[in-house]
Amino acid sequence: MDLYKHRPSSDFNSPFWTTTSGVPVWNNNSSLTVGSRGPIPLEDYHLVEKLAQFDRDRIPERVVHARGASAKGFFEVTHDISHLTCADFLRAPGVQTPVIVRFSTVIHERGSPETLRDPRGFAVKFYTREGNYDLVGNNFPVFFVHDGMNFPDMVHALKPNPQTHIQENWGILDFFSHFPESLHMFSFLFDDVGVPQDYRHMDGFGVNTYTLLNKAGKSVYVKFHWKPTCGVKCLLEEEAIQVGGSNHSHATKDLYDSIAAGNYPEWKLHIQTIDPAHEDRFDFDPLDVTKTWPEDIIPLQPVGRMVLNKNIDNFFAENEQLAFCPAIIVPGIYYSDDKMLQTRVFSYADSQRHRLGPNYLQIPVNAPKCAHHNNHHEGFMNAIHRDEEVNYFPSRHDAVRHAERVPIPTTHLSARREKCNIPKQNHFKQAGERYRTWAPDRQERFLRRWVEALSDPDPRITHEIRSIWVSYWSQADRSLGQKLASHLNMRPSI
Repeated sequence: MDLYKHRPSSDFNSPFWTTTSGVPVWNNNSSLTVGSRGPIPLEDYHLVEKLAQFDRDRIPERVVHARGASAKGFFEVTHDISHLTCADFLRAPGVQTPVIVRFSTVIHERGSPETLRDPRGFAVKFYTREGNYDLVGNNFPVFFVHDGMNFPDMVHALKPNPQTHIQENWGILDFFSHFPESLHMFSFLFDDVGVPQDYRHMDGFGVNTYTLLNKAGKSVYVKFHWKPTCGVKCLLEEEAIQVGGSNHSHATKDLYDSIAAGNYPEWKLHIQTIDPAHEDRFDFDPLDVTKTWPEDIIPLQPVGRMVLNKNIDNFFAENEQLAFCPAIIVPGIYYSDDKMLQTRVFSYADSQRHRLGPNYLQIPVNAPKCAHHNNHHEGFMNAIHRDEEVNYFPSRHDAVRHAERVPIPTTHLSARREKCNIPKQNHFKQAGERYRTWAPDRQERFLRRWVEALSDPDPRITHEIRSIWVSYWSQADRSLGQKLASHLNMRPSI
């Protein structure tokens, strides 16, 4: 037996206590001292190792999505879309692929209550036969801004005040007053769906626009939608206070308990597709992450179902070390020129390398389950034993070859370099349309949340900032703007 190969976890269940290097420990309760009460010598290696390891128990928490819970299961294709993509895991109805999913709150810290008003992350890792595929999204179909250049500032504005470490309305209202495209996202965040009942009862969206490619190389733009079979349920303010007051980890517990009881959460996966040749037919940019594709003209197409039927074995190993990146795709799926997606392709992997090290993809929960080979075999936290002499490519002494060619978009790119906003902005239409679909009581709750936010007596919420937000919501819906202005004792802007 090759003792240097990775040992199964059962090998670590020694019948007696040992050091990390496997040396027996005959007393794990008392430090080594000079006499029964004397000082502790540095030679008590077991004590030093135990304390040093404990001092390093915590890794840097995620800048966003710090608070989360994970579960495992499978994805099963139910409808044939092989005419749209050559992705192997989508090749035919009945094909199943193991997955792990992480749900999260976006802005707040690792130990924060799960009842806070906040977007929820919805990230799925598919362990396909062609490598891993990460579909990283949220429970809302849109995002606050459409250019990744603004993302770090946006997160800073949403995070606690760096002086007081308290999340404050004035910074949020100030920052987003410069970005009217955020209105659509706020129509979700300040709506009832801003606080999901738990992770099982919420939608999931890929948010960004991706590209599907079939075997012939034909491409279509695609958006991904997860729909829970148990329906969408939310907590109103008083319910959230009650639930959060009794258990700040209620959604994590609900997910774990439901799976343990055999009540497996399930989502249906749907897609929307647009022919890239038709992208100019709309009054918005289909690659703008602050816009949705109207389902009445771009209908949802069923693809498959996802069932979570197994709880994770260890929270740290399979939740805290679980890492996602939109750059991790498989043949048949590609990126688009979505400006937010383009920046996420870099920033997610870079964040994981900071948190978990350059070899974070070797951590078991992140590693592919299919055979894989490359020359990334050195660096911090490398855990793969290799005995090859050749660590370069190509070589006549190594039989490893290139994989078969896979299709990628062949769109011709030609334009001048420029820093500018997208041409079709249309910031207010979809937010107003969404508001007008609600029942009157839902509209009233939405209005009340905005009145409360803008009525904050903090002097940094200036008359100018209030006027801007009244103007924005007036452009989305005239009656909403008038009501908001009336409650704030302001003149309607239009």
